[in-house]
Amino acid sequence: MTADRPASTPARISARVGGIAESATLAVDAKAKALKAEGRPVIGFGAGEPDFPTPPYIVEAAVAACSQPANHRYTPAGGLPDLKKAIAAKTARDSGYQVEPAQVLVTNGGKQAVYEAFATLLDPGDEVVLPAPYWTTYPEAIRLAGGVPVEVLADETQDYLVTVEQLEAARSERTKVLLFCSPSNPTGSVYPREQVEAIGRWALEHGIWVVTDEIYEHLTYDGVRAESMPVMVPELADTCVVLNGVAKTYAMTGWRVGWLIGPTDVVKAATNLQSHATSNVANVSQRAAIAALEGDLTAVDEMKVAFDRRRRRIVEMLNEIDGVLCPEPKGAFYVYPSVKGLLGREVAGRTATTTTELAEIILEAAEVAVVPGEAFGSPGYLRLSYALGDDDLVEGVSRLQKLFG
Repeated sequence: MTADRPASTPARISARVGGIAESATLAVDAKAKALKAEGRPVIGFGAGEPDFPTPPYIVEAAVAACSQPANHRYTPAGGLPDLKKAIAAKTARDSGYQVEPAQVLVTNGGKQAVYEAFATLLDPGDEVVLPAPYWTTYPEAIRLAGGVPVEVLADETQDYLVTVEQLEAARSERTKVLLFCSPSNPTGSVYPREQVEAIGRWALEHGIWVVTDEIYEHLTYDGVRAESMPVMVPELADTCVVLNGVAKTYAMTGWRVGWLIGPTDVVKAATNLQSHATSNVANVSQRAAIAALEGDLTAVDEMKVAFDRRRRRIVEMLNEIDGVLCPEPKGAFYVYPSVKGLLGREVAGRTATTTTELAEIILEAAEVAVVPGEAFGSPGYLRLSYALGDDDLVEGVSRLQKLFG
């Protein structure tokens, strides 16, 4: 006789977590670093982080914080009071948005702010209008929170900026949130003032929450300004969550300090969630963030000079490749060229039919790491970060020119 067996064996991994896709940008960066460790001269355009060190005055504040016993203990889950005050002051200074410290939640990097915003706002089946191309984490965080991403695609002919008409076409009775990001990752596009206001008015009219990611607010070029939606549409403040952090502006990606700003009831609920998930952000990192926000933007401006120079150079060089069309971005530190003209062409003995396959060929044949557009919801494109040294940038794109020449 055989022992009775269950009719089915439970899955080892939950459907909720098993359905999450790996971060494509981190995967590309990890592969590039692994190949470098093997001695291969790989040049990586995948990582979305400044190549500069954190400014010394911020590091010095962290060093001093290490010796203070108060920083060796638990602190409030929602953030150090001094940091919440600094975030409120910085927000007023930089975008003109007046908020109180009680409207601030300090998170373990921007990604936790993204997830907690959606987890706090969404019930199962709620829809989030998600402009594409989008940062890879957005749809995964939405799904993990039980929501349904509804993608709205804007291509290079409209500078990757969605219109109110497109958003309205995507709206349904289940729509609860609009995700808005300007300057954009992955495209670097920046919404002009009038378009920010028009989109905010549309959301207000239809009772739709806005989650707006302002992490690249200071990285703009050619005199362009990134406008904050709740400043453009003040009536939206009660149904708007602003996401931000120190990572991109102050070259502090590894310090893991982000935040969300919103109505006090939303912030209180999100803080309760965080109290069970991670508790407080590391106190030394919080002290470093206070120093960053209370300092001036001199170091940021110096980084922007380098980014601007690289931006112009990479756009020029990419547009010299037959089959590539690269708009000039006005923000962040990415370019997002259309490479549809390279698909179906034999390269290094292979023919790519997708940009995922094209990125694989580029890595193997040219030892250059790029991220395919499939990761951002828009096949036919590649994302390249120009947050790397000038010499590596020129060498990397020169390899692409030679590969497709």
